[in-house]
Amino acid sequence: QVQLVESGGGLVQAGESLRLSCAASGRVFDIYAWGWYRQVPGKERELVGQITVDGRSNYLDSLKGRFAVSRDNTKDTVYLQMNSLKPEDTAVYYCNVVSYGPHNYWGPGIQVTVSS
Repeated sequence: QVQLVESGGGLVQAGESLRLSCAASGRVFDIYAWGWYRQVPGKERELVGQITVDGRSNYLDSLKGRFAVSRDNTKDTVYLQMNSLKPEDTAVYYCNVVSYGPHNYWGPGIQVTVSS
């Protein structure tokens, strides 16, 4: 089992930056993919970005260049750096990790609101 706790969300103005953090605990040594999804009411959850332990990355095309996922191995923490935020980035953001099995684990979600 893996437990995930997100932090860093909140209310920002358009054009500002925000960094989300997600700390993992438990069987972190089994994790091979770390990433973030987001969801707005009435829409499906969508992948924001994901990185793997072998160096691959995958991002929602429309977010490339503005959002970046990174990981601190020493802290078992994954980050989502969000720059030049837009009102349409308003969503609940979910941390996601995938461990060998495969097993999907989700954080409880954190609200990001971007005002115009």
